[in-house]
Amino acid sequence: EGMNCMNKDHGCAHICRETPKGGVACECRPGFELAKNQKDCKLTCNYGNGGCQHTCDDTDTGPVCGCHQKYALHSDGRTCIEKDEAAIESSEYNATSVADVDKRVKRRLLMETCAVNNGGCDRTCKDTATGVRCSCPVGFTLQPDGKTCKDIDECLVNNGGCDHFCRNTVGSFECSCQKGYKLLTDERTCQDIDECSFERTCDHTCINYPGSFECLCHKGYTLYGLTHCGDIDECSISNGSCDYGCLNTMGSYECVCPPGKKLHWNKKDCVEMVKCLPNAKPAPKAQLVCSKTGGIESCFLSCPSNTLFVPDSENSYTLSCGVPVQQGKAQQKRNATLPSCADSLAPPIKQKARFKIKDAKCHLRPRSKEKTKDSGKQAVLDNCQVTFVNLKCDSSKKKRRGRKSPSKEVSHITAEFEVEMKSEEVSDTCNIDCVRKRMEQKLQTAIKTLRKSINKQQFYIQFSGTEYEVAQKPAKATEGHEGCSTGQVLQEGKCVTCSTGTFYSGEHNQCVPCSPGTYQDTEGQLTCEPCPSNDGQGVAGARNVSECGGKFNLILKGLGQCFPGHYSSDGFKPCRVCPLGTYQPEPGRTLCFPCGGGLVTKYEGAISFQDCETKVHCSPGHYYNSTTHRCIRCPVGTYQPEFGQNYCITCPGNTSTDFDGSTNVTHCKNQHCGGELGDYTGYIESPNYPGDYPANVECIWNINPPPKRRILIVVPEIFLPIEDECGDVLVMRKSASPTSITTYETCQTYERPIAFTSRSRKLWIQFKSNEGNSGKGFQVPYVTYDEDYQQLIEDIVRDGRLYASENHQEILKDKKLIKALFDVLAHPQNYFKYTAQESKEMFPRSFIKLLRSKVSRFLRPYK
Repeated sequence: EGMNCMNKDHGCAHICRETPKGGVACECRPGFELAKNQKDCKLTCNYGNGGCQHTCDDTDTGPVCGCHQKYALHSDGRTCIEKDEAAIESSEYNATSVADVDKRVKRRLLMETCAVNNGGCDRTCKDTATGVRCSCPVGFTLQPDGKTCKDIDECLVNNGGCDHFCRNTVGSFECSCQKGYKLLTDERTCQDIDECSFERTCDHTCINYPGSFECLCHKGYTLYGLTHCGDIDECSISNGSCDYGCLNTMGSYECVCPPGKKLHWNKKDCVEMVKCLPNAKPAPKAQLVCSKTGGIESCFLSCPSNTLFVPDSENSYTLSCGVPVQQGKAQQKRNATLPSCADSLAPPIKQKARFKIKDAKCHLRPRSKEKTKDSGKQAVLDNCQVTFVNLKCDSSKKKRRGRKSPSKEVSHITAEFEVEMKSEEVSDTCNIDCVRKRMEQKLQTAIKTLRKSINKQQFYIQFSGTEYEVAQKPAKATEGHEGCSTGQVLQEGKCVTCSTGTFYSGEHNQCVPCSPGTYQDTEGQLTCEPCPSNDGQGVAGARNVSECGGKFNLILKGLGQCFPGHYSSDGFKPCRVCPLGTYQPEPGRTLCFPCGGGLVTKYEGAISFQDCETKVHCSPGHYYNSTTHRCIRCPVGTYQPEFGQNYCITCPGNTSTDFDGSTNVTHCKNQHCGGELGDYTGYIESPNYPGDYPANVECIWNINPPPKRRILIVVPEIFLPIEDECGDVLVMRKSASPTSITTYETCQTYERPIAFTSRSRKLWIQFKSNEGNSGKGFQVPYVTYDEDYQQLIEDIVRDGRLYASENHQEILKDKKLIKALFDVLAHPQNYFKYTAQESKEMFPRSFIKLLRSKVSRFLRPYK
């Protein structure tokens, strides 16, 4: 309210004081009087005898000097000289003898004393046998006249010992640091601020650099508002390059196909279900083989392709082999590599069975070596051609009412089988129905044998040449493997899931890269999938089908996928060029996208919509409409940074833009009013901080401290553009009523911090922005303190010395120091958490000195 002493224009010559009602009052140092204009200070005889050597009288025009008897006033109006000397001086008699000069010096020495005019010294005067001796305080040097003191510019020598900047002050100097660095308590050294050590610096990943930092986002997310991460809506970018439908998910997206079609291995194109892709080998089938050795049935399920292992919990898992005819829930996550090339004759035979194993836990563990020795297997059952098996093993305990829960583990295995009917088995003697019956009987026999083998714990599943036990007795679970679940290995004491491009080998208990000609695009799997054109060519460790043909070295050799601008029925070579009027930006695709609206391309093999010869050339912030052949501004909530595109990108996460026609993701802003309001400490934050806040936003916060507590607020810095006549305002007052007591109101940018106490017990805070300019806004912390300390806190925050030095200002901007300070203000007993050494290392000496004097005066006012 009105002028305050922090404002450099207060105009006081000496001392500025703030008045209780707001405004300022000037005062003078001892020995001076306030002039009529209430700002300047007049010298009086009380200060250094008014500059007079002998006598001094105060008058309206200032001090007037006089001299003792036998002395006359010198022409300088201050010094006194003997009358005969005055006569010599007035008659321009300059040729004096050496004896006369000697006599005069002796008289002058007798006359000079510290009692008169401080001996003529600027600062300190000391009487000695040979007359007065002047000296200067630290930071000043005595001039050749022996009287005057001149400030030393410490910055001239070795930059004052400062790491970065040195600023000379009267009698001293001050060091300061570049942005992104803080001054250590030796008040010389600059240290990089590790912004990543603060809470809430970045949403995802933070990287600290000397003097700055950078935020990065996880895959599938993009940066907005400098530090925030929002999900990318890939479907808004050319429909995610999907052939048909696109479904956005958090951090990713999926392409979907219409009924009757399935997703191609490139996860984007839709292909016919039945059609068999040329030069693709049929995926190897799953096989169920049962044998009898020494009266014990044992069954093996081998899973050579299309396998998916999902550990549901510690004691349960799901496992599937093959491709179901109608894709059920188990297979929604992964689509078969390729449609089956067998001519399917009729719907498959389906059977579901449930088995129980006592005393065993559902752990899929490699079979121990001793067990595998017994040979001489006799096949009890023909190899059963299974197209799909889905197994679920669950041994999580479920208590039943009324019964004592058994201490022994019981594992339940649910198995679903699908067996295909072979066309070659249909003959004159046995038609389709007959073949179906035979196959059903075969499957039932297999399930019976399987039940026996499961009861005797002789059922194994084979992946990549290793046999795994489906469930096992607890005693065996403790052997080796340090308790990591299947598909995981121990690294530096942590269980780590095998990554894509590798599979878990139970035999070696480690993650092994997929061999050339195979790939694995899911984590924690027990086998790799064969590549579509499986000729064993490719690279080891392929992470998806597109790497099957090998990386670029193999593509160059003529193997691998079609280049952008080309396509083929399976996405692999040989390929055809995209015809005129179409384009294809990606490798390995089965189709080209039309330009639409009858547009043609400049050449065949176009790779982007920008190659389509549009009627007009659209600038960033616009997209081309192929129907109307016009450029249309990107709607609010979308942006387009490139020229000549036919789509606009949706803003990430829950952000939007202030206007249409946006050209950059930085225009996407979060509308959410930030902050956390605690009883003791908290903060408020402008929306999208530290990015620019959105237009036409209104935020309201209410701080209601617990009883007998008051609020202290620190505004470290605030950025509100001044150009649009106070269009954006932050106001803090007692209530929503405009006439209630106001504590703080601003519509400007202040990079200098300020601390203040609330003028009311609770605060209603409002931030409003208009549609004009925008700025970074603010993050304002507060603390509530015991009202008994009101006088002390106000004494501290109103003292200009708190803000006078740049170093003190930096303290109020340092998040960690403010947190420590607030911690003690909110709960004074926490003061004892910090040792004297810690305090010294945290705050500069001058700051602690300022606080200590105020605290001791408050606690012991009478000492």
